[in-house]
Amino acid sequence: MQRWHRQIILVGFSFVTVLPAPPTWGLSAPSIRSQRGMVTSAHPLASEVGLSILKQGGNAVDAATATTLAISVVEPFSAGIGGGGFLLFRQASTGTVKALDFREKAPLKATPTMYLDAQGKVRPKASTDGYLAVGVPGTIAGLAEVQQKYGRLPWAAVVRPAIVLAEQGFVVSDRLSQNTQLRLDVFKTNPAALAIFAPNGQPLKPGARLVQKDLGRTLRTVAQDPKLFYTGSIAKAIAQDMRLNGGFITLEDLKTYKPTWRNPVCGAFNQMQVCSMPPPSSGGVHLLQLLNLWSGANLDRQPWHSPDALHFMAEAMKIAYADRAIHLGDPGFVKVPVTALINPAYANLRRREISMGQARTATQVKAATPEMIGRFLSKTESTETSHLTVVDKDRNAVSLTFTVNLNFGAGVVAAGTGIVLNNEMDDFAIAPNTPNAFGLVGNQANAIAPGKIPLSSMTPTIVTENGKLKLAVGSPGGSTIITTVFQILLNSLVYKMDAGKAVSAPRIHNQWLPDQLRVEKGGLNAVTLAALKARGQVLKERSPWGNANLILVSPDNTLEGAVDPRGEGAARGY
Repeated sequence: MQRWHRQIILVGFSFVTVLPAPPTWGLSAPSIRSQRGMVTSAHPLASEVGLSILKQGGNAVDAATATTLAISVVEPFSAGIGGGGFLLFRQASTGTVKALDFREKAPLKATPTMYLDAQGKVRPKASTDGYLAVGVPGTIAGLAEVQQKYGRLPWAAVVRPAIVLAEQGFVVSDRLSQNTQLRLDVFKTNPAALAIFAPNGQPLKPGARLVQKDLGRTLRTVAQDPKLFYTGSIAKAIAQDMRLNGGFITLEDLKTYKPTWRNPVCGAFNQMQVCSMPPPSSGGVHLLQLLNLWSGANLDRQPWHSPDALHFMAEAMKIAYADRAIHLGDPGFVKVPVTALINPAYANLRRREISMGQARTATQVKAATPEMIGRFLSKTESTETSHLTVVDKDRNAVSLTFTVNLNFGAGVVAAGTGIVLNNEMDDFAIAPNTPNAFGLVGNQANAIAPGKIPLSSMTPTIVTENGKLKLAVGSPGGSTIITTVFQILLNSLVYKMDAGKAVSAPRIHNQWLPDQLRVEKGGLNAVTLAALKARGQVLKERSPWGNANLILVSPDNTLEGAVDPRGEGAARGY
């Protein structure tokens, strides 16, 4: 099976995932089957770590924690302990799904105009490169919270494998070397990052061994007590590095950081229950919105990737992302109309706007009006990137997405710690209607404020059927995450694909602005492309994107897992 390697490059204002075009879309990732437990993640070494924890008697939470920490070591360009994320956990004994938000927060010194110059114009790269781009990290706090509450093994035991990987090193892949090259200019302004990832001023070559002694020491401290990340020597090192380099994060920011348990957003789809992440992630809300729009369109009998199905998906995506730009934000700061947006009756109303014969332009697609929100709001309104999924022998399940945002985050390492720091502040609306690095626009609901959490697209998802676990899924990919998970769910639940085919199938993406329908090169045939163009779809061919992974539970209780062939991950089971 040929693997494709991902890079991140800047095209206009948008970071996009770039891979060599696959030789044929007839190939798909292999599905791995097991009985007792399974781990899927973005790196084989991390999946092996998670599997070893399951074999030691750990549960899904233990394995997910260990796998996350391992990813932090072996995939530093995508995620790490200097970032944050979201976790969805289904407890088999109760059947309940819990959502943990350990997303980064804006520093207390943050202001709405911190990235604007004296003329009110956005300063280039201020929100993506360097210390001012960094939000308060949440990964360690989140992992410690869930593992110490629901895990079986001692905390130190689940941290230990990451320590070994950091101190003994691992072999550098093409993907890591290429991503290092893409951030080399920023690394050259940060001696700590340069010394680790590009000694002698050049990226480590594929096949070399990457040893991260400082990160190993940091993880040893975390293994003793995770609170030391926020109050001890690690916190002091981060705060001092910030102070010396113009960053805003202080000891007070770190000391007061706390992860938040939230109610997941859940909805029905084809007699199944789909649960995903609530705000401050937009992922769950708009995933359910897309599924609701699909449910009443009578498209289940359409052939897979028929022009009708693809056209409808594209038009539905425009509606969801228009709503995202206006209504979504941190629920601690703004009232997010969650129950209105995921109400099937709201989807029924918006579906009438879709013409199967003609695409609408972005200017013709509007967000929900206040009247619509009031009409469909119930009285029970509730207050980027690597992904991994774990299912254990008891069928506890974890779906976890975490990130440092763009490639190697802000491109800086906190001196003496080995921690790659995120650039999550770019996920705020740094100015009204100004696209972020993924081309997403936002408004007042996602404006910068001290202590506020930036809006995310991360969509860790768990599906159940008749009270039993059906699947766990998620993906990295910035603004494409929601549509990636949506299409994988259709592939699995409507088109009955196995796990490998479901994550491998070519994808489309429309996020309202820019006004275009992205299609993967070679993914659709010429006849289908022509049919979409004839309906007014503005097509933009891109190299394949995303790096999803999926675990399905078969009717006989067998586990079936697969990872995206667009990445270098692995599924491991026993």
